[in-house]
Amino acid sequence: MSENVVEITDANFENEVTNSAVPVLVDFWAEWCGPCRMLTPTIEELALEYAGKVKVGKVNTDDNQDTSVKFGISAIPTLIIFKNGEVIKKLVGLSSKKDLQAALDEVQ
Repeated sequence: MSENVVEITDANFENEVTNSAVPVLVDFWAEWCGPCRMLTPTIEELALEYAGKVKVGKVNTDDNQDTSVKFGISAIPTLIIFKNGEVIKKLVGLSSKKDLQAALDEVQ
């Protein structure tokens, strides 16, 4: 994970996402998921481009099942954009960088 991408866990979810002063893009993923690995470079690019405006984090669904169940993650990759602790947008499957940029630009 790059320095701009936060590892989000069951333990730190509230602090990193719910209480965040800026919108948060959360990537729900797993090591064994091919499309998740394909999305990683895009997530890291977005974290760099939106630094200071949007927090970007990743939740490993295998290691953090409580958070995954809470948000109804049934397929990965799933990306959820939170603002003020609320789900603003949920994207399931492999999303293009252009689609993700458009979604992030809507919530700023």
